[in-house]
Amino acid sequence: MGDISATSAASSLARAIDSAAAAIEAKVVAWRRDLHANPELGNREFRTAGLVAEHLRALGFDEVTTGVAHTGVVGLLKGALPGPVVALRADMDGLPVTEEVDIPFASKVKAQWNGETVGVMHACGHDAHVAILMGVAEVLAGLRAGLKGTVKFLFQPAEEMPPEGEEGGAKLMVEQGAMDNPRPAAVFGLHVTSRLPVGTIGYRPGPTMASSDKLKITVNGRQTHGAMPWFGVDPIVTAAQVVLGLQTVVSREMDLTREPAVVTIGAIKGGVRENIIPDSVEMRGTIRTFDEGMRDEVHERVTYLAQAISRGARAGCDVCITKNYPVTVNDPALTARMAPTLHRVAGEQHAVLVPKVMGSEDFSFFQRVVPGLFFFVGVVPHGTEVMKAAPNHSPRFYIDEACLLLGVRALAHVACDFLES
Repeated sequence: MGDISATSAASSLARAIDSAAAAIEAKVVAWRRDLHANPELGNREFRTAGLVAEHLRALGFDEVTTGVAHTGVVGLLKGALPGPVVALRADMDGLPVTEEVDIPFASKVKAQWNGETVGVMHACGHDAHVAILMGVAEVLAGLRAGLKGTVKFLFQPAEEMPPEGEEGGAKLMVEQGAMDNPRPAAVFGLHVTSRLPVGTIGYRPGPTMASSDKLKITVNGRQTHGAMPWFGVDPIVTAAQVVLGLQTVVSREMDLTREPAVVTIGAIKGGVRENIIPDSVEMRGTIRTFDEGMRDEVHERVTYLAQAISRGARAGCDVCITKNYPVTVNDPALTARMAPTLHRVAGEQHAVLVPKVMGSEDFSFFQRVVPGLFFFVGVVPHGTEVMKAAPNHSPRFYIDEACLLLGVRALAHVACDFLES
């Protein structure tokens, strides 16, 4: 009888979640549109954090802490029944992107970013993440009489990196104790994606999103007249050889049957005039891997190769690699445990295993503290080919708002199913 009554109670709670989520769908859409029209960059999410904190306090949260990692908000909702602690996370920041989507609530915001005036847009969907988690907060607050345990809400700033010279994001939240007092037994998060149609949830166990490292290479030559290169050392030609050489790090030196990897040079700067060979050339790039050991191997090989090629050309070479985000690893046991919930919420045909994603996520810092599951919610409207949809980070990134209700339901259900089980 105990198992039957427990199953009945769980089913009753599931129905209550779906009913409450449907009742506030219009609210969630309105929040998302307001946030979309008023995006803020990393460590500057003052308005967003204020809206979130006011909302959580109005819902009667037991604790609401602001100013975490500059602008983060941590809310604690204690259920009426004893049980474990689970954490849910949403990131809040926009990107320095000028919006090109023709919608009534398109962003017209401009701001300063690393010394430049830029357009600001929620080009990665963090407006949806905040609105979804605000919706989950309202749903679960209304059901706390039947809630077992405690839900910790993490509204995080600066996922897209803080401004140069500042700390921020999930790493700083963890350092400042956001995962303590109480420490959750698991953490869940989601990301809207233009690689899946609306109505679909994607997930995978194990390494899911790549680590992200910043690469800066400076080739130092000796300036001379462009007509007489033999009197100097040409850092431009040397830099070109370095770029080509770096392609062999992944294609010839890494065992790609283990995990994929990427080394990309995205910017090169050197010289001011067509007939002057400059003193130096600076290259900037990114390194992506799915294994911490391979990550260190790539760093070593990139450094050695760039310096060796430069040395062969009689040039100097400085290599600086900054580790940004670790690999986002979904705990296999937790993923297996929660996969039935995702299938139930989305429908059996609409919860799918997805391939690894070369993008990175600082949700990985939370996963280093406790087991975590990070999954994806599709936003591509029906009738639009997924491969033709504007990707996240594009000025034309577009969200079908039907994804919001699915996001609310998914996070609320995984939280409650974890607490119940």
